[in-house]
Amino acid sequence: MRRTVLLFALLVLAGGCRQSDPEPAAPQNTETSIPFRIDGELTFLRDGQPITSIAIEVADTDSSRARGLMDRSVIPPATGMLFVFPREEMQGFWMQSTPSALDIMFFDADSTLINVEANAVPYQTTPTYDSDAPAQFVVETPAGFARRYGLTPGVTIDWRLDSAAADSALVGS
Repeated sequence: MRRTVLLFALLVLAGGCRQSDPEPAAPQNTETSIPFRIDGELTFLRDGQPITSIAIEVADTDSSRARGLMDRSVIPPATGMLFVFPREEMQGFWMQSTPSALDIMFFDADSTLINVEANAVPYQTTPTYDSDAPAQFVVETPAGFARRYGLTPGVTIDWRLDSAAADSALVGS
């Protein structure tokens, strides 16, 4: 009888130590970079004269503007993202899930640079980087770009889209 009680107690203890659900597997590093899509070309101008040009990906829908350059582990050289908003208003950006430092440049409805938020810190939800005045266009480039090319308020932008992209995005003038 003692053996039966002892055996029963051991079985209960062994059963109580067993997990009912398997332990979840450790997260795998599945980070894959979202490829950069080239929709066209954007030129920065001072007094109507070209300063430099970049290949751009256009974010002109709510979902593409919300996604921006998040989860992009690589931003190719001489590229950037052009955010096109339906109207000129105060804009604010953050760097959640964005692994690269960026320059964020705010432009008014006339495509004139209002202000530059240089070297926005990766993976931050605060602070937000805000326009100093209502903006309709925002350009993000790798950090240091604005300083390298002397992009200061008053610079303008002009862009053209590739024909396939022109069907789905606004075109700058």
